[in-house]
Formats: sequence, C-alpha cells, structure tokens
Amino acid sequence: MVENYPLMVPGAAEHGPPADVHSPFDRSVIATVDTATEEVIETALSTAYSLFRDRDRWLPAAKRIEVLLRAATLVEQQAEHLAVEAAREGGKPLIDSRVEIARAVDGLRSCVECLRTQHGCEVPMGLNAASSQRWAFTTHEPIGVVLAYSAFNHPFNLIVHQAGPAIAAGCPVIVKPAQATPLSCYRLVRILYEAGLPPEWCQALVVDRRELNMAMASDRRVGFLSFIGSGPVGWMLRGKLAAGARCSLEHGGVAPVVVAADADLDLAVPLLTKGGFYHAGQVCVSVQRVFAEKAVARDLARRIAAAAEKLRVGDPTLPETEVGPLIRPGEVDRVDQWVREAVEGGAEAPCGARPLSPTCYAPTVLFNPPDQSRVMTHEVFGPVVCVAEVDSVDAAIAAANRLNCPFQAAVFTRNIDTALRVARRIDAATVMINDHTAFRVDWMPFAGLKEAGLGVGGIPYTFEEMQIKKQVVFRSPGLG
Repeated sequence: MVENYPLMVPGAAEHGPPADVHSPFDRSVIATVDTATEEVIETALSTAYSLFRDRDRWLPAAKRIEVLLRAATLVEQQAEHLAVEAAREGGKPLIDSRVEIARAVDGLRSCVECLRTQHGCEVPMGLNAASSQRWAFTTHEPIGVVLAYSAFNHPFNLIVHQAGPAIAAGCPVIVKPAQATPLSCYRLVRILYEAGLPPEWCQALVVDRRELNMAMASDRRVGFLSFIGSGPVGWMLRGKLAAGARCSLEHGGVAPVVVAADADLDLAVPLLTKGGFYHAGQVCVSVQRVFAEKAVARDLARRIAAAAEKLRVGDPTLPETEVGPLIRPGEVDRVDQWVREAVEGGAEAPCGARPLSPTCYAPTVLFNPPDQSRVMTHEVFGPVVCVAEVDSVDAAIAAANRLNCPFQAAVFTRNIDTALRVARRIDAATVMINDHTAFRVDWMPFAGLKEAGLGVGGIPYTFEEMQIKKQVVFRSPGLG
C-alpha cells in the first residue's frame, strides 16, 4: 500500500480527494497526497497572516539561524535517501539528484550567511538646516506572507530557494509544490519542523484546481508571490495580485549558444552535451539553440550527436543512468511532434528524433532546423539540441536575439575580443564564456529578462526581495 501524505496545514479539519503521485519513468503510483479545499486554503492564509500581524510572535534571528543550520545538517544526514526519492518522483537521474541535495544543504547554510551579513545603512543628516539635529538609519523587516508556487524539475532544491529565504527573512510561508512532485517538498518541510521551526511558519499544500491557485495568489493577505513555472501562468498570476503585493517570476528561456570558428570543440562538445541533455532538457536554461559559424557547425553537430548516442537513458534511480524520463507521457508526444515538424521542414537529425518508450525520448540533435520551427522559437523542455550554421559571430548574435525571452547565454571562442563582443551584444541576464548555459551556483543572481521572468533569483537576492527597508529618523537637540 502506498503512503498517503496529508496536508501540512495546522488546524485544517478536512481535505479534498487524494491525488496520485506517479513515477515519471514507469508511471507507477508511488504515493498519494491530500488536496486542499477552499476551507484549507483559508486556514493556511489566516494562520500565516495572523503570525505576520503579531510582532510579538515573530521568530528572533537567532532562532531562524538555529532552525536553518539544524535543517541543513538533517538534510545532509539523509542525503542519499532524499536523492533516491527525488529521482523516483521527478525523473532526474540519481547522479544529478545527489548534486541537487548537496546544493540544498549549501543553500540552507547560505540563508544563514544572509542573516549574518545583512545590515542597514546610515542615511546622511545634518547636511543643511532641514536635516539638522537628526540621525537616520535603515533596518529590515519581513515583507509579509510569502506564497511560493514551485516547479517539478528540481523538486527539493527549488523549495529551499523559496522557503529558505522566506524563513531567514522572518516571513510566514505557504508552499504549493508542483502537483507532479510534491513529496520532496513535504520531506523538506518535515525536516524544518524537526529542526525546530513551528509548523505555522511553513505550511505546504497541494491544489488541484486552477481557480484555487488564482484565489490564493490574489488574496490581499499575500505580501509576496514567488513563482517558478511557465510564462503564461506566471504573468497571469502577476495580474491577479492584490494592490501592494510584490512578486518574483522565474520562467523559461530558449538558451542561445554562440560557437565561433576558433572555438575549442574538445572543450565545447562535452559541456554542450551535458547542458543540453541534463535532466532530459527539462531545465529553464538548458542548451537548446546553438549558433555555430559554418567552418565548425556540421562537425559540432556530428560530435554532439556522437556524444548523445552514448548517454544511458532509463530508470533515474539507477546510478548509471544519465538521462531519465520526461515528467509525463504527454511531454514525450509533444517533443516528438516538434522534432518531426522540424525534420519535415528540412532539419537533419544525426541522432535521436524518436521516443524510446512512452516516457523516455532519445537525446536528439537537429542540424539546421527551420528558423520558424517550434524547436527554434519555443522552449522545448526536452532532450533536443539544435545546431544552426551561421555566416559570422554577428549573425549568430542577431539570431540569438530574435526571441523576447533572454535568460542565460553562452559563447565558445579562444579570442577574448570575440568573447567580450558577444557578452556585450547578446540579450541575456548572464553570459557564460566557454561554458554551457545551464551553469549555476546558488549564490549568484539568476534572472530571466523580458518574457522570461521578473525579479532576481539566487538565495541572497530572494532574501533581499522578501524584506522591506524601514527608515528610522531620530530628532534630538543632543545631535547638535
């Protein structure tokens, strides 16, 4: 009998019908989770908001540090179990899920460092008659109730990125994990409770009705919405926020890579292979569009295809697996449709271009797909790398900039002038030089621009956004 996960909402007296959680690899039911009703959501919001409004119940910084450090230790102690279960639930191979859990440990500790290093500043006074006999400084306070909508592709670490800074900032947080991958979230919240966090400060629930998601996001008691997911949904929810509520949106990009004729292909090929097929391409900054000068383009496509064909595809819980399933069978069908559309339009497919099973898609390289094909204009979110030949580096930059969703980009070249030219001219929030687009450490800024997002991710930046700066001004004759 599979385990049932109840809602993590203190005081909730009822719940909606349980929802099945499937393994994306074999579609077996691995657990059930209770779903939230309108009454459960009201309980969660009421609890969180009353905490925020009662300043006598705010958690002191020392307590928050104690909880986060203890939680990091508990995650570290349970790392292998958490990695296996995350792989089973989300489909990311075990070798990469282990890295995700290690990042989560570091992320929780980074939240503590944010608390230890943040400080206010003095605002100059006494500069003229109006500011005489005054002394002013800033301090920080929590922004309010944080509502965190998370995504499936990093089911443990994304919750750390959303709930960890909220807890560090002193905000009550309500987490809604992706319905496909709620178990890692629930495990993390349980660990936070075990670490000493009062349950009311971090509640978790699964919602299976779109109208309830909108109702929660638009509630006036929400001070900050943290959203990770699709662009259309994120922008729609932003428009539903109550007056005064703030938000951060993290959507997908269509990561461009420029490969100059002088690039070191021995360096580029393994990096682009990893960046394109990591987690079966289900990463918001996954390598997808590679614009290579003609002198190297075909050879580059051939070599990435040769590397892709060697990747082991299958059960994500096995240590030898390098590429796992897509999150649901419908995604396999969609990716295959997009790939076939590109091939019918003239693209070459030196490898892949076929489903391996109802849940797994072969790592695929497409050479010179049509400019207007969906694999070149939309986020594939699947194991597909497109290599397009261009006449020059400037032509590559122009092609990369055609889309309105800049996020992370990359350039491979041995020439520093070329690297800097691309870095200056390409539309991106971050430009990697001689590295793939999916590189990230959790203390760096991580932001999509234009349609790709709003606000800045990364633990220190999220921590900052979940607070307000309050200015205090003293007036005293003693100040002269």
